[in-house]
Amino acid sequence: MDKELKTPPPYPIASVDHALRAATILQMEGGTTVAGMAERLGVARSTAHRILAMLVYRDFAVQDESRAYRAGPVLELAAHSRSLVSRLRAVAMPHLHRVVGLLDETTNLIVRTGDTARFIASVECQQALRVGSREGMVFPAARTTAGLLLLADLPDGELDELYAPERYRDRPGELPDLARLRTELRRLRRNGFAVNQGRSERGLVAVGVPVRDRDGTAVAGLSVSLPALRYDPHRLQPLVATLNAAAHALEKDLAEQE
Repeated sequence: MDKELKTPPPYPIASVDHALRAATILQMEGGTTVAGMAERLGVARSTAHRILAMLVYRDFAVQDESRAYRAGPVLELAAHSRSLVSRLRAVAMPHLHRVVGLLDETTNLIVRTGDTARFIASVECQQALRVGSREGMVFPAARTTAGLLLLADLPDGELDELYAPERYRDRPGELPDLARLRTELRRLRRNGFAVNQGRSERGLVAVGVPVRDRDGTAVAGLSVSLPALRYDPHRLQPLVATLNAAAHALEKDLAEQE
């Protein structure tokens, strides 16, 4: 069995977690206010203000003339990257909530950056036993449901370049078997969906479908994550149908924003 990629620390520090999540939000989505950050983190405005003030002090954030906060020099990304992620997330959130309402399982939106997959939005379900939010977390693309779907959209030449052995010279254990990966990606292209059973995290199953732009290019993956003991393979097709309906509605809204 694959080693779990993300093991929670035995003694988590909430304040550190909040600061790291706040930095990720600023980096990936652009500006926000104290009130907006408080809502995203689920903390009081006074707490959000202290977090943002510390990020400004350490150059992880800056405050503009309108008193909104945005990524500082340490976190600054290309403007078009923030714009795409911010727009994707804003358009997707109602659809993620709708999927959670229908399936009562945690739902995610994921984008690919190189050979990694980043969770840019996550809505938890209300079940006592559930998969927690992965928002802001990064995994190897070849080990995640949505990452595999986005890799499947790449031409062979780009896939070869992405997984060229020289890029993994300092981390050879992370280089996937390219022949095996190609076989899996061909199957995903035929099926139009992906199922991940314990590949990224033990005891977790994820099912995902691609989200495409008006040109048909996969720009994100929409997935649900659930405890393995609650996964029923006989319900896979209805689950995929629900995800596809949400993805198509998201794609329509995204096209209208362009």
